[in-house]
Amino acid sequence: MEADFIIVGAGSAGCAMAYRLSEAGASVIVIEHGGTDAGPFIQMPAALSYPMNMSRYDWGYMSEEEPHLGNRKLVCPRGKVIGGSSSINGMVYVRGHAHDFDHWRDQGADGWGYADVLPYYKRMETWHDGGHGGNPDWRGKDGPLHVTRGPRNNPLHAAFVEAGRQAGYQVTDDYNGEQQEGFGPMEQTVYKGRRWSAANAYLKPALQRDNCTVVRGLACKVVIENQRATGVEVKRGGKTEVIRARREVVLAASSLNSPKLLMLSGVGPAAHLAEHGIDVVADRPGVGANLQDHLEVYFQMAASQPVTLYKYWNLICKGLLGAQWLFTKTGLGASNQFESAAFIRSRAGIDYPDIQYHFLPLAVRYDGKAAAEGHGFQAHVGPMRSESRGNVTLRSNDPNDAPVIRFNYMSEESDWVDFRQALRLTREIFGQDAFKPYVKHEIQPGKDLVTDDELDSFIREHAESAYHPCGTCRMGRADDPLAVVDSEARVIGVVGLRVADSSIFPRITNGNLNGPSIMVGEKVSDSLLGRPPLASDNAQPWINPNWQTAQR
Repeated sequence: MEADFIIVGAGSAGCAMAYRLSEAGASVIVIEHGGTDAGPFIQMPAALSYPMNMSRYDWGYMSEEEPHLGNRKLVCPRGKVIGGSSSINGMVYVRGHAHDFDHWRDQGADGWGYADVLPYYKRMETWHDGGHGGNPDWRGKDGPLHVTRGPRNNPLHAAFVEAGRQAGYQVTDDYNGEQQEGFGPMEQTVYKGRRWSAANAYLKPALQRDNCTVVRGLACKVVIENQRATGVEVKRGGKTEVIRARREVVLAASSLNSPKLLMLSGVGPAAHLAEHGIDVVADRPGVGANLQDHLEVYFQMAASQPVTLYKYWNLICKGLLGAQWLFTKTGLGASNQFESAAFIRSRAGIDYPDIQYHFLPLAVRYDGKAAAEGHGFQAHVGPMRSESRGNVTLRSNDPNDAPVIRFNYMSEESDWVDFRQALRLTREIFGQDAFKPYVKHEIQPGKDLVTDDELDSFIREHAESAYHPCGTCRMGRADDPLAVVDSEARVIGVVGLRVADSSIFPRITNGNLNGPSIMVGEKVSDSLLGRPPLASDNAQPWINPNWQTAQR
């Protein structure tokens, strides 16, 4: 078996590359360990808590004990299925802030500034504003990825935005357009009532072509001969075989599995590889380092009137909603229910938002457990740019073993300062007049928790990952000892091998990472094909003119 390009991982970036490379006439084999994404649990947007907790669709990874979070082990779901994590995520679509990408560029990822990535966001999207405003000039019109907005019928969605306005914040009609900062509608990768994963958007159309195939199997390592990647060793059906790449091998296996595969292939910190008896092909100490994530808490309020989704939180209603969705792709089942959002700055002197809100008209956890209080609503809130860094290392040289994942959450004092501030600002927003008709009391943290110590212990006990790991194969200049790939995503020290997924982010972007991961796949496709990048787009994003002196 051989092809021009071998892509490891049918996730967000891998599907985009399979589509673009096969569209250009190259032959592509995508190696994916997981199985089909058919079935209502994945395709029905409102059922999102199910696939994320099903071993059939998830690698089932856990962090090591986190010393600053009471030694808890946190779950870190990663999609093990066609579509990767885009098939099990919350379907929230965020591009990231313009300044995130300018920071990448300034850190050595040449050609990845906002002006460089904006054309790729436009190429990948078909944007549906749903009558909720926004400027189409900033958005894509005919890309494979459909981006929509929920109906926002629940009165709490409007109350959240109005409360933000009453608290003195900006209102924005499109956080993915000119102005991210402020309160407004949230966007989702849902189309015609179905989860619009990278598999539905990119891989399924690519598989209609003769030159694109998916091979089910576990990628064990990249075969590297004389510093050149020539193929991938794959275990399937009890046998090990090598699938050969005529042109290049691309790892798009996630920020947890891509560094693991590099290390198993001899690319990584030499001493660590030697510990596991792996011959060193390229000593790259940055492989597996620089691990970042977003941490969040669910700020929950009990509702004083039955306007929340809790009234559907029983088997009969779930069954009726499920049936309505199965037959018509409409109703509550057709949205992820994240329909209002906000990005704000935590204090004066910060030039762009560093706190994100997902608002949900139900008090519930990601694992599907509803609050004991019954009717309630919540905001997921957390800081965007934690200074803590963790790492991914090998447990052994056996490809079947999960990697060792240490996020090292909350290891910097600045993280505690930022998180306390986020909680206090949230409490103030929920205290605005817009929520007066709906608020009964604060469920969690609980109004009695006010001091730094009280908030800290709440964070220690309740902070959860937002499931945005990234950064473990950082992009940078070839002379940067901690960079793993150059600005064309080529692994430094090996020919014919690239990494293209959230691993290569130099720093985590604002918001959810599915959008930026797909964008990486789109942009790296042009590099793989030897094409010049799309012409840069110098549209200037809105920055709060008073950022130096005012928090809002």
